[in-house]
Amino acid sequence: MELTAWLSLATICILGAMTPGPSLAMVLKHTVAGGRLNGVVTSITHGLAVSLYAVLTVLGMAVLINETPWLFNIIKYAGAGFLLWLAFKAFTAKSALAKINQIKSKVSLKQSAWEGFMIAFLNPKLAIFFLALFSQFIEANASWQQKVIMVFTVGGIDTLWYCLIAAILSHSLFLNKLRNNIHWVEKATGVALLGITARVLL
Repeated sequence: MELTAWLSLATICILGAMTPGPSLAMVLKHTVAGGRLNGVVTSITHGLAVSLYAVLTVLGMAVLINETPWLFNIIKYAGAGFLLWLAFKAFTAKSALAKINQIKSKVSLKQSAWEGFMIAFLNPKLAIFFLALFSQFIEANASWQQKVIMVFTVGGIDTLWYCLIAAILSHSLFLNKLRNNIHWVEKATGVALLGITARVLL
């Protein structure tokens, strides 16, 4: 996998993880309710679910390329259209991160692990997103090493980002800055998505 392609993939993954949504809310909830360890456990299991989707997408994409290349091309360009739609949503979004109420009751590590995994696993948009994203990077003769790199890039970045959120949650200044600059994160995501789409269409 070329370095430029990997950097493009990593950039999309970083910006995607940084964009506030239900996953961030779940990590914040368990960090506030159970402490830093609960937040980290939630982050790790969330990353495992994301990695699972990535593995299934990579394996399915490889079969698709080998057996029906014409169908792969259709999906590839449909994926580009989907990324353009996500870019449009990012540019036009009016963000508002819901306030997380202080939760006095403690939650178990098992509960944190379960909810962290399920918040990602039950999100069908992840499968669609990976299908659209990976179709822009994977090649017909891609080695298993390249597929492993893609999966670890996606799962690793997701896990590290949410672990970072859980680790520094006690610093309210960071969270306030994130809330106040969500629109910039979304605009940067939109630009990156346009860049990925341009690699296919041009």
